[in-house]
Amino acid sequence: MTISNQNFREDRVDLAAAFRWTARLNMHEAVANHFSLAVNEAGTRFLMNPNQMHFARIRASDLIEIDATDPATLDQPNAPDPTAWGLHGAIHRHVPWARCAMHVHSIHATVLASLADSTLPPIDQNSATFYNRTIIDSSYGGLAFEAEGERIASMMTDPKKKVVIMGNHGVMIVGATVAETFNRLFYFERAAETYIRALQTGRPLRVLSHEIAEKTARELEEYPDQDTRHLTELKAILDEESSNYAQ
Repeated sequence: MTISNQNFREDRVDLAAAFRWTARLNMHEAVANHFSLAVNEAGTRFLMNPNQMHFARIRASDLIEIDATDPATLDQPNAPDPTAWGLHGAIHRHVPWARCAMHVHSIHATVLASLADSTLPPIDQNSATFYNRTIIDSSYGGLAFEAEGERIASMMTDPKKKVVIMGNHGVMIVGATVAETFNRLFYFERAAETYIRALQTGRPLRVLSHEIAEKTARELEEYPDQDTRHLTELKAILDEESSNYAQ
């Protein structure tokens, strides 16, 4: 495992900003949860957060660089959290199109993951974003050590489906870049919140048709530059506040 504070500067800054904003939105969980970003062509070397460091404190230079193919990773100094290694290491070994992976136990996504039916129906524009684009895992096997990480990675066979609703656990969001993945994470939590609040009214839901939900999902997939603009604006806010996230 190589620990470097200098390589992949722009990637580090983007990922650090995502950590900071996730904490600000209260989508983190104490010193648990993990984000990672592949930095080589094969996708097997990746940046991720140090072991049990709070998202609100993470700087670009704090991120560790890990080799997903190195079985001795947990035996080396500054090793990542074992569940982070189990889950993200498996994804970066087996799912090359998942360049960035963000796992959280955010409140509304986890409520959804706790329901007997964890389907997110298309009841508004945000939830339609994820229509036919999620994987529902109903076989939670405990903490995401290596065997559980391998099991979850094995479910990720369709590049169209970039959200894993981890039953009884939380959510895993993947994408090609930090901006894309964070934007998807943000909107999935919003969509889950809308659905949970709609259920709480006890009134019937107005569910979009298959045709309109699929059309909306495709339109949003093709919507230009929203993810990059979103992250750029968040970094601008952090910069204006003199945050040290980019250090």
